[in-house]
Amino acid sequence: MTITVIRDADVAVAWDASAGQHTYLTGADVAFDGGIITFVGRAYTGPLDEEIPGRGLMVMPGLVNIHSHPSSEPMNKGLIDEIGSPGLYNSSLYEYMPIFRADADAVPSCVRVALSELLLSGVTTVADLSMAHPGWLDLLAESGMRVCVAPMFRSARWFTKNGHVVEYEWDEAAGEKAMAEALNLIDRAKQHESGRLFGMVVPAQIDTCAEGLLRESSQEATARGLSWQIHAAQSVVEFHEITRRHGHTPIGWLDSMNLLNDRAIIGHGIFLDDHPSTPWHTNSDLGRLAETGTTVAHCPTVFARRGITMKNFGRYKRAGVNMGLGTDTYPHNMLDEMRLVGYLARTQATDPRAVTTTEIFDAATIGGAKALGRDDIGRLAAGCRADIVLVNAEHPMMRPGRDPMRSLVYAAGDRALRDVYVDGQLVVKDGMVLTMDYEGAAAHLHEAQKRILDRAPSQDWAHRPVEKISPPSFPWA
Repeated sequence: MTITVIRDADVAVAWDASAGQHTYLTGADVAFDGGIITFVGRAYTGPLDEEIPGRGLMVMPGLVNIHSHPSSEPMNKGLIDEIGSPGLYNSSLYEYMPIFRADADAVPSCVRVALSELLLSGVTTVADLSMAHPGWLDLLAESGMRVCVAPMFRSARWFTKNGHVVEYEWDEAAGEKAMAEALNLIDRAKQHESGRLFGMVVPAQIDTCAEGLLRESSQEATARGLSWQIHAAQSVVEFHEITRRHGHTPIGWLDSMNLLNDRAIIGHGIFLDDHPSTPWHTNSDLGRLAETGTTVAHCPTVFARRGITMKNFGRYKRAGVNMGLGTDTYPHNMLDEMRLVGYLARTQATDPRAVTTTEIFDAATIGGAKALGRDDIGRLAAGCRADIVLVNAEHPMMRPGRDPMRSLVYAAGDRALRDVYVDGQLVVKDGMVLTMDYEGAAAHLHEAQKRILDRAPSQDWAHRPVEKISPPSFPWA
């Protein structure tokens, strides 16, 4: 093992265990031995093999992204930025996203592009919610990231034949088989030689999973000591579908089955019984989430594109809900996502005090770590994994530097990130990804998208040309 010391950093976002919070520590030394942090404080006097001058640096824990779709979302860049089905409450889930899916040749490039973008924005742990694909585990390990492998499975697929009605094609046996395969993959991930992969049980969506599959998957997660995540309360269509089927809101139905707990994660959790778009006769969803210790994975960008937003992040926090963050969609930029969390919460509340930068950073670190059942990530403290981000505190966009975290989140963003370590291994150096060919993958994805666009009209219920579905910003002369 190599003992590395970051010496006399301008500031470290260190973990104060006695106060249970992050704190600014000036003149900080951070030491790590292999993959473990051994010291956070001032005036380190222990042994060392490598010393990194900390002057001009902010040292912070790696960010924890609990909801992302690396294998598909990069393909949608330039296609679904401004479209949503008007007959389906402006969601793009049912009519548009299925026709632009990456094919098998494009998936590895999607993953490499997404994970590179995540690393460059300071993410060291990511939950990859994808349908299983060949070589998935080795591809994730290649990135050098800590990855929660979250293979999705379901009992039905959704589709629309007209753009205003969503239908479901059910095959419960296939769902059970897919869950068994997902659990096997999770077991393999835990055994991967990289030592950085672990699992999560993910029935894909509340409206595409049979009740038995939901109950069984939750039981399997509990038996394995794993987190359990589901997309729920993510669209108005889904809200109405679940109330029609079960007489409960999506959150209420999950709670009625005792599926909400401190290892359960609701992907999105926007449309509660008191959301203006889905008012219901109850007023208990937010309280149910808080009382059961359930986490909400908040991903504002993908919904803001459709004019949709949570009402609001700060309100959930005040109610006692554990909040985590995810990128979900392109760009996979966690710092951009954090900035949007703050702006949308304050806009929706019409109150600049609706959410603080402290709460946002907590969600991106300890909130996500808690959701994944980890107390060894998301904080700079002795005994935690050496997942560390070095920020150029002297970058012009970080100045003035009175409050470096605010400068990072609201001004500099990923432009100020210099180096990233995962398990003590350098994976980003001077703003360049060392583990994957980001530029090559992006170039391959550019060509692959042309192929996907050629076939898109045949996947569309109305067989429309892509230019009609998603007109370009300007006409091509």
